[in-house]
Formats: sequence, C-alpha cells, structure tokens
Amino acid sequence: MTIAVDAPDRREFLKLMALSPLLFSSLSQATQIDLTRIIVLEWRPVELLMALGIAPMAIADIPNYHRWLVEPALPDGVLDVGLRTEPNLEMMQRLKPSLIIRSNGYGPTAASLQSIAPVWGGDFTDGKTQPLTLMRRDLISLGALLNHQQQAAAHLQLMDNRFRQHRQRLSAFAAEPLLIFSFLDSRRVMVFGNNSLFADAMNQIGFKNGWQGGSSYWGSTIVGIETLAQVKNVRAIGLTHGDNDPVQQIAHSALWRSIPFVREEKLHLIPAVWFYGASFSAMRFCQLLEQTLLENA
Repeated sequence: MTIAVDAPDRREFLKLMALSPLLFSSLSQATQIDLTRIIVLEWRPVELLMALGIAPMAIADIPNYHRWLVEPALPDGVLDVGLRTEPNLEMMQRLKPSLIIRSNGYGPTAASLQSIAPVWGGDFTDGKTQPLTLMRRDLISLGALLNHQQQAAAHLQLMDNRFRQHRQRLSAFAAEPLLIFSFLDSRRVMVFGNNSLFADAMNQIGFKNGWQGGSSYWGSTIVGIETLAQVKNVRAIGLTHGDNDPVQQIAHSALWRSIPFVREEKLHLIPAVWFYGASFSAMRFCQLLEQTLLENA
C-alpha cells in the first residue's frame, strides 16, 4: 500500500505530539521504512535526515550539493538520482526505496511519487513562520516517523548550544546590524530579508538584519549594486562562489567604492552557504560569521 505522509501544519503537529508515540511508530511499521533505502530529492531534507544520523541511499544533484553544502558531508556510496526538479523516476523505481523525502512546493509532487514509495515532505517556508522554527518542527516530525526521536532532540540541543556559544563570543559585535548578500553578477546581488534562514540564524546569536527592504516568499530579493550604496551603518557579509565571483571586476569601480560599508572597510567575504538549508547550513553560516568577525576585529 502506498501512503503519502506530508509534514503536518503547526497546529495539527502539536495535536499529534500530544497523542501516544505509538501513532508514529505504528505508521513507521505500516509503511515498513528501511532506513538504508531512503531517497531524498532536495538538500534541506538531506540535512534533516543526516541530523538524525541516517545516511540517504540516494539524493538529487550530488555535484551541486558538494558545491553548496560542505556540511553534512555525504558518505561514500550515496547514489545520484538526477536533478532536484526532475529526478530520474525510472532509476528511483529500480532502487525500490522504502521512503522518498521531498520539500513541499519544490520538484515533483507527492502524488507523482506515491507509486514508487511512501512520501514525506517538509517546508522551508510557509510564508509566516521562520525557517528555523519550521526546521525544528520537521526534524521532530521526521524523527518520530523514523523512530529517531532521541536523535532529533540531541541535534536540536547541539544546535542551540552552538548558537549560545556564538552569541557569547560575538556579543561585542552584535550592536552593529549585518547585511548579508550573495553576488549574482557584476551588477546585481541577492540580499537576504528578515524571513531568510540567515536572518533567523543571526537573530539566534544576537544580531539584527541590516536589510530592512522587502524580500520574497523565500526570504531574499535581487537588487542592483547601486542599491547597496543606500544602506548605511551596517557591517556586510558577502557570500562568494569561488572563481565565478565578480568581486575583482567591480572592486575598483567608483560605484563599488562609494558604498558605505566598502569605503569603511566593513565588508567581509565568506564561502557560500546554502540559502534554503536547515540546521547544518545555519550552524555553518554562524561559524563562518564568527571566524571572519574575529579575524578582522
């Protein structure tokens, strides 16, 4: 029997957690989830699964996973099932997974996958709840489904401890808002709003977001570099992408040098972190932030 198991909304989730834990364990038994045969189609739920200490059998787009997500590192032998938006369904069928994990609103629909295996989906955003709050909900839900409740609780405790440590070590810097952006090309950047993963992580460690403009449903907006010249009294963190970065192209332009945080030498560059990740991405962002702030103090 094929069952679609999507993450409940917050109210329903709290109701479920109030019930006997046998609810989730019986579901796990009914769907016969073999923890060695789980396919994950988007990178955020890869983080969730590996936060539970479970390695996926296969994920989508391994080359770009390695480019964007340094942590968690994939174990050897994880298979690649193609693009996140259009995975190889025939290959997935041949692999006979016990569970397919996806991100709601991205890639194939749950209905299109149910003939292959049971489906579980989580949410990076719902348009009203902060990303790390949704991450906590999804990790607890997935941990309950896979009978890894203790692992979920331990990982959340680890994350909270990391945030607490960063907050203490960076308290001297927290009075100054941080503007977080990623270079797109020599004319445009993506800046991250208050509903982004990065802003949520910064808030956890005591920082305010330096971008007070609008942002999309996904927590970001694209602006021309000239817009950055209007942002004052901030320290800026630029996410880089290796050889493809336009920093060298624009470093000597009059426009770039007119930007307050550039002129005041308050711009720091860090390696790219996955914009739409979960706990590992949030913790890596905070670690890189601490490293660059302390090194440039």
